[in-house]
Amino acid sequence: MSTQDSPVIVWFGSDLRLADNRALAAAANTGRELIACYVLDETRPHERAPGGAARWWLHHSLAAVAEDLRSRGGRLILRRGPVKSVIAGLAAETRARDVHANAGPEPEAAQLERSLQAHLEGDGVTLHTHPGAMLFPRGAVRTKGGQPFKVFTPFWKACLQLPDPGEPVEAPRRLRTFSGNLDSEPLEEWNLLPTRPNWATGFDDLWEPGESGAHARLEAFLEDGLTSYPDRRDRPDLAGTSGLSPHLHFGELSPRQVWHLVRSAMAARPSARVGGDAFLRQLGWREFSYHLLNHWPTLPQAPFRPEFSDFPWRSDPGFLERWQRGQTGYPLVDAGMRELWRTGWMHNRVRMVTASFLVKHLLIPWQHGAAWFWDTLVDADLANNSASWQWVAGSGADAAPYFRIFNPIIQGKKFDPQGDYVRRWVPELGNLPASHIHEPWTAPDDMLDRAGIKLDQDYPRPIVDHAAARARALAAYDRIKK
Repeated sequence: MSTQDSPVIVWFGSDLRLADNRALAAAANTGRELIACYVLDETRPHERAPGGAARWWLHHSLAAVAEDLRSRGGRLILRRGPVKSVIAGLAAETRARDVHANAGPEPEAAQLERSLQAHLEGDGVTLHTHPGAMLFPRGAVRTKGGQPFKVFTPFWKACLQLPDPGEPVEAPRRLRTFSGNLDSEPLEEWNLLPTRPNWATGFDDLWEPGESGAHARLEAFLEDGLTSYPDRRDRPDLAGTSGLSPHLHFGELSPRQVWHLVRSAMAARPSARVGGDAFLRQLGWREFSYHLLNHWPTLPQAPFRPEFSDFPWRSDPGFLERWQRGQTGYPLVDAGMRELWRTGWMHNRVRMVTASFLVKHLLIPWQHGAAWFWDTLVDADLANNSASWQWVAGSGADAAPYFRIFNPIIQGKKFDPQGDYVRRWVPELGNLPASHIHEPWTAPDDMLDRAGIKLDQDYPRPIVDHAAARARALAAYDRIKK
C-alpha cells in the first residue's frame, strides 16, 4: 500500500473538538481515509490520572465528540492502554503511515510525543504535531536574555508583543472515514462515571460538556458578561465569570478561539474593551501556569521557592477533613468547599480564600489541598492547580507575599455583602441577617434563636481563631526566613 493510499490517524488528546483542531484539519486535507482515535492511558502515575470529577466530564466530552464526528461521517475509536503501544498498534493494524496530533501543553506530553515519534519512525510512520492547547508555542515567551519569566506581568507584556495567535481553522464539513473494520471499546465499559454513591447527581443540571456546550457558554458570556466582568468577577454571589475553564481544559474550545472572539467583541463594542482586556489577562495566567510547569516540571510536588522545603507544616487529618467537608466554622470557606463538592467547581475568589485558609490558618501542606482540588474539580488542570496553590502558599513564582493572609470574614463581607452565596451553600445559616452571616458566632443569642441556629449543633464555631492562626502562620514563616 502506497502512502497516498494508506489511512491517516488523528490522535485526540486534550483537544476534544472539531473546530480549530489543527491535527484533524491537516489529516482531513490529505483526502485520505481518516481514523480518529482516543486513548485512555491508565498506566500514568496516579497523581497524573484524572480525578473523579474530571472523569465524569471526560465521559460526556468523549460522547459529544464521538457524536460530532458521526454527524460528519466519521467515527471515534476508543482504545485503552499505553499511548505509545496503542497508537503504534493501530498504525500497524491499518497500515497507516501518518499520525497527526495536537501538541499537549505539559512537559509529560512533550516527552510522550518525542518518545512516540521515535517509536513510530522505526516502523516507517511519521508523527505530525500541531499547535493545540496554548496561545503561544512552548518556550516561545522568554526574557530578552533568553531566560524563562518568573513574574506574570512582564511575561504577559511579552506575550502581547508577539504576533497574535493564529486564526482558528474551521471544522471539516465531511470526513472520509476508514472503510476497514476496527474494534472500539464501549465508552460505558471505561467506568468513568460514579456509581454508588453517585456524587455527581447535580452536575447534569449545571454543565454541558462538549464543543456545542462550550460555544454556548462562550457566546452567552460575550453577550452578557464581558462588559461587567471587571466589576463582577470577584463576586461569588453573582454570575460574573465565564465558566469556561473545564471546556478549555478538555480542549472543547481552543484558547485561540477565545482570544479572537473576545477581540472581535471588543472591536464591536467599546464598552467591552476594559472587560475584554481583563478577561484576556486571565487567559494569560493560564498560559503563565503552563509556562512555569514546562520550565519547572517539579511544580506539582516541590516548592518553586526552595526555602519553603523547610516550612514547619502541621499534620492534622481531622482539620483537613473539616476543611474538605465545609465544616470549618467560617461561612465563606465552608460555602466554597460545599460548592466544590456539589458542582465540581468553585468561584476563583473563593478558591483563593479556601486555599489560604488551609495552608495559613491550618498550616496544612498545600499539596494536600492541591490533591483534593485535583479529585473534585471538573476543570482540574495540572499547571493551573499547581501554580495557583503555590501562589497562595507563598512558595510559588510571583507569589503573593506570605503575610497576605486572607481574612475569611472580611473577604465574605466584601465579596458576598448580602450573604447570598453563603445562604445558597450553607443553608443552615440562611435566616441570619447579612450583618452576621459571615461571623455567626458573634450574633446575639436572640438573633441565633430567631434564625433557628444552635452553634456547634447546627453549625460549628470556628475551628481556629483568625488572629491567633495568623500570628502562628507568620511565626512559622519567620523560621524559614532565618
